Amino acid sequence: MATQTAMGIREIEPREAADWVRSGRAVLVDVREPDEYAAERIEGATLVPLSRFEFARLPSALEAPVVFHCRSGRRSLEAAARASGGGWSGVYNLKGGIEAWKGAGLPVIRTRAPISIMRQVQIVVGAGVLAGSVLAWLVSPWFLLLTGFFGAGLLFAGSTGMCGMAAVLGAMPWNRALRPGGASCAGGSCGA
Repeated sequence: MATQTAMGIREIEPREAADWVRSGRAVLVDVREPDEYAAERIEGATLVPLSRFEFARLPSALEAPVVFHCRSGRRSLEAAARASGGGWSGVYNLKGGIEAWKGAGLPVIRTRAPISIMRQVQIVVGAGVLAGSVLAWLVSPWFLLLTGFFGAGLLFAGSTGMCGMAAVLGAMPWNRALRPGGASCAGGSCGA
């Protein structure tokens, strides 16, 4: 049975959502990022990442209710609110997201996927700062410029929302499968 949130969005339990999707009474939309979707997804769900959410990208079968889901339900609640604000009526949020779906014993598709782009960025930046610090201590203080470079990159990414390193890492061969339709990582936003 669907319940209503304080925001006025209807939430649906995983088992009921599964019945709706299985019978064709609803369309399931995954609003997580491509790397999350590549690693684990609900069969039949359409990927429309919240970071690039546009009404035009939603499935065409919108006569049926749309059930949004993410990992835990927070991002999908935001997507459902945006869709409701856009005038759509048959909008639901999967209560508890894919985690609740799995907790209810419902199946998911798991694939071996690379770690997320943002975790890759964190690994590279952490390694660069550590290497710069160790080299500055052991070899020359000039290696502190390396730590400054990574710090400036983080400052730029945080203040502009564009991460050049995410764009570079997103173009690497092991990450190409994460971009649906071979989309580019222009602006450093490829799933980051």
